[in-house]
Amino acid sequence: MKKIAILTINDYQNYGNRLQNYAAQEVIKSFGFQVETIVNSTNYALLNPNKITKIAKVKNLIELPVKEAYNKVSFKIWKLINKNKLNYLTNKKVESFKIFTSTYIKEAEITIAENNIPSDLSNKYDYFVTGSDQVWNPAFRYGSSIDFLTFAPPSKRIAYAPSFGVSEIPIEYVDKYKLWLSQMSNLSVRENAGANIIKDLTGRDTPVLVDPTLMLTKEKWISVSKAASNKPTKNYLLTYFLGGVSEKNKNIIKEISKKNDLQIVNLADMNEADTFVQGPSEFIDYINSASLFFTDSFHGVVFSILMETPFIVFDRRGHEPSMNSRIDTILSTFQLNSRLFKNINFDSNEEIFEVDFFHVESIVEGERNKVCKYLKGALQVK
Repeated sequence: MKKIAILTINDYQNYGNRLQNYAAQEVIKSFGFQVETIVNSTNYALLNPNKITKIAKVKNLIELPVKEAYNKVSFKIWKLINKNKLNYLTNKKVESFKIFTSTYIKEAEITIAENNIPSDLSNKYDYFVTGSDQVWNPAFRYGSSIDFLTFAPPSKRIAYAPSFGVSEIPIEYVDKYKLWLSQMSNLSVRENAGANIIKDLTGRDTPVLVDPTLMLTKEKWISVSKAASNKPTKNYLLTYFLGGVSEKNKNIIKEISKKNDLQIVNLADMNEADTFVQGPSEFIDYINSASLFFTDSFHGVVFSILMETPFIVFDRRGHEPSMNSRIDTILSTFQLNSRLFKNINFDSNEEIFEVDFFHVESIVEGERNKVCKYLKGALQVK
């Protein structure tokens, strides 16, 4: 049996990361391969060539609008005051994520790093798959050659729906990205902005494939889900915001919950400790059981679609517009642009709660077929 290695971001605090890793594994396994994930233990913070000095940070802070600067300083002070609590909760969350990983994801015994790649690594596997997730985001990975699989012959390099996470590559990375992308034998990306980057750098047309999490059925996901010990017994409104929530939007959420007698559950809020530390299995169940879901998360949108849970998407606060390109692509693909915050009339319960998912199944089927065709070709499945 041929062996395939997945290289992705190994983040034991990020729901989408763990769930896409599992999904990619299961999709590739379905073609009859043995699949492992190789953990990349590189400390990318040390590789940051554009590390901001303390003086520059202060200068940037001074240049911000007063309210935004105040919020940033307040948050830093809050983190300092609550340092012990944050460390405790973070460790508990990592523990939950590692339990999920050890249960459902096969990680290889070997680990690698930017300056520690075994010379015979390429011989141990028939193919290497990079993705999904933002493995090509220069702000996260600082142009790491590992994420472009340069340690392996070009014929063994496969990109499975990776994301750049930005709409433009900083000039200092352009030459490397152009070379490494040109050498990749099989290219695909997760959003339209990524396809445009590759076209600009290499002239190649690249298929845009759905995230691996969309390749698994609702039933498959429910089979690895689990109800949290503190899951509400009454109907609830779920939130999962990675960029925080403005006071205006908090008030909207409170009004909707009160009007519809819904308990509010905040997945990413450390003040709700028992919820914050829950793992990926609980994440799936929380979304599946919610009466309404508010999020700025790409994978929050994905699982809302899979579970057919009414959802509303907010722009991610504190990030450039290009960070929302993944969400824009998926909403456009599944004809659900009506679920954008800006398109919702919050005076209408009908607009808030009633989502037409009827057409989604046929679109999902078409997108899954596209992925299967791409992977069968890349992995030479007969």
